[in-house]
Amino acid sequence: MASGPSQAASAADRLALIVATAGGAGYSPVAPGTAGSLVAVAILWLVPFSRSGLIVYFILVTLVGVWAAHRAEIVLGGKDPGAIVIDEVAGMTLSVLALPLTPVVLAVAFVLFRVFDVVKPPPARGSQSLRGGVGVMVDDLVAGLYALAVVGVLRGVIGWP
Repeated sequence: MASGPSQAASAADRLALIVATAGGAGYSPVAPGTAGSLVAVAILWLVPFSRSGLIVYFILVTLVGVWAAHRAEIVLGGKDPGAIVIDEVAGMTLSVLALPLTPVVLAVAFVLFRVFDVVKPPPARGSQSLRGGVGVMVDDLVAGLYALAVVGVLRGVIGWP
């Protein structure tokens, strides 16, 4: 199994690896999924998204992520290599899609997203049998949806965060 791109990788493959690894965060030697999620948190905090802008960003990250993850699986070898973290970027973005992007919301959503991403409650666990870029992305989108639901319930029921 290859650990990185070969010298013969095409320009499209190199672009796919940049996207799939969230600019290289996926190459973190410790907790690459957490590193990818933190890239998403930084983007969400630093970019002043309008609500519609955030939705467009999420859709683009998800669609481009499917392509990039598919290509990266081929280049890196194997199913869903740890270096592919664009799925964490998409899932983390989904976890705050309908929420205010405050530091507390981002922190709570981050923790919940990481828990759901690691635990993989149904149907996230079952979605891992899907192939290609869709298979890479879906379980993290499910984790993001669970995190969004929990934060939404916390906000609606007890007004926190």
